[in-house]
This record gives sequence, structure tokens and C-alpha cells, in this order.
Amino acid sequence: MTRTLLAAGHPVTVWNRTAGRADGVVADGATLAATPGEAVDASDLVILSLTDYPAMYDGEDPGLAQLMYQAQLTLFLTTLSALMHATAMLGTAGMKAQETLPELLSAADSLSAILRAGEEAPGAALDAGAHPGDLSTVTMMGATSDHIVETSSSLGLDLALPLAVRAHYRRAIEDGHGGDNWTRIIDGIREPRR
Repeated sequence: MTRTLLAAGHPVTVWNRTAGRADGVVADGATLAATPGEAVDASDLVILSLTDYPAMYDGEDPGLAQLMYQAQLTLFLTTLSALMHATAMLGTAGMKAQETLPELLSAADSLSAILRAGEEAPGAALDAGAHPGDLSTVTMMGATSDHIVETSSSLGLDLALPLAVRAHYRRAIEDGHGGDNWTRIIDGIREPRR
């Protein structure tokens, strides 16, 4: 977008929270602003490039777009770590990533449908503070997380990720929510013990 504007002869001032990402367009003739305010003040026309349109239109607070981006990166990076952990697990049995990744990626692809099952408006139950344990419970998922920690330990793998996951379920069980849906772990995430 910046190069198109420059090629058409328009002066362009850019800002990026990671300044180095603007090096290429600055080399092509754009001016690098030191702050977002400086970039906005540089022209009558301001173009924002954000993660997606909902982040731009739904954020009354301009910082909300950045928070949405960070939330998406949290999901992305945690999923990547889980994918590599699962691949390492199977690798201890001599399976190559080329064999395991197609199946693991298929499982990852199915998560959205599983999480949406039975809910007309995903997130509505969370917003209402409802955690019905009719499909899966904290206790059940906590037992699963125990197995993952034990298996990972016996295989000599790093335990940071499985221990973090298990801690969420243990906290919910300690707080008396073992019979609630697994979503109850959000309470401990929202209010960590110090």
C-alpha cells in the first residue's frame, strides 16, 4: 500500500510499533514517524493497517485492536507450542514429523467445530458465567492433563507447557469447580493467585 502511494507521487509518512519493519518503505521514500501521533499529524489522510476489520470497527478504545492482536497471537503461539510438543511426543516412538503432522493438523482443524458444538453464540455462556458440565468437566480434563504431564515426563520432554495447562485445571478443582465445564479454568486465568 505504501509503495503504491509512493509510486503515484504521494508523500507518505509511516509508523510501525516495530520500527525496523518500515525500513524497506523508508528506503523507497517514505518518512518514518517517531510516534503514532506524529504519523497522524503528518497528513490529512490517515490509513490504518490493523489485524482485521472487526478489530478496527469494534474497538471504541484504540488500544483494543492491539489487544485483539495480542490475544490472537496468544492463541497462535500456544497452539504452535502444543503442536510441537505433540510432534516431539510421537517422535520419541520413532515417528517422523512428516507422518505425524498431517494427523495433528487435522485434529487442530477440528477444534473450532468441537468448541462451537451446541452453542448458538460462542462465548455467550462464558459471558453469563455459565459453565454447565454436561459435555466435559474440569475433573475429566484435569485427569487428562495429569496423563499428559506423566507421559511427557516419562518421555523426557520439557514439561513447561503441560504443567501450565495442568495448573489451570488443578486450580479450578481446588476452587470447588470440578463438576463444571472445562471453561471454568478462565476464573483462575482472570484472577491468578499471587
